[in-house]
Amino acid sequence: MELALFCGLEGAPTFLVPIINPPFADNSPHLPSLLSMAMTEKEKLNARYERIYTQLEGLLRNTGNLISRMATVVALLHHKMPHFFWTGFYLLDKGELIAGPYQGPLACQVLEKNSGVCWAGILRRSTIVVPDVHEFPGHIACDSRSNSEIVIPLLGKNDQPWAVLDVDSQKRDAFSEIDKQWLEKIVRLIPPQE
Repeated sequence: MELALFCGLEGAPTFLVPIINPPFADNSPHLPSLLSMAMTEKEKLNARYERIYTQLEGLLRNTGNLISRMATVVALLHHKMPHFFWTGFYLLDKGELIAGPYQGPLACQVLEKNSGVCWAGILRRSTIVVPDVHEFPGHIACDSRSNSEIVIPLLGKNDQPWAVLDVDSQKRDAFSEIDKQWLEKIVRLIPPQE
């Protein structure tokens, strides 16, 4: 137990008051929130991704099944990242991009060939960050509430794309360089396909 000095009004006695649960004690439920107030938004985002990545490393050791791994990645990201509105994979199958495991509103089952952000990621073989999807030429609007998007291609043998991780947000300009770096690292947890 700690004591705090309580000074009374002028002429009144000064006495010690016990502090049962001091706000900065190690066991204080307020300590995490006090620490997070000192962190910048970028530091909080980075720390959140670091925890997610560590959790995924452990979870993905349980199976080598591709669909199970993809579903686990999508579920964890979607429920741990507040700015993610739609989170999922599109798989390249016989020249078409078809919906794979996802979380969020109903997906477009097959994306129009060579159109939209997902196909841009496949064709460029690089991550695409779109601050405002309404300004992206050929954007495919599976849900009109989506306002920004990030697409990360999954590359296999000879850097050939075989899928993309697609994340939409209702916020404009929702995805930063931190999102890009961590999501690229996370998709590398999924084994490359031929």
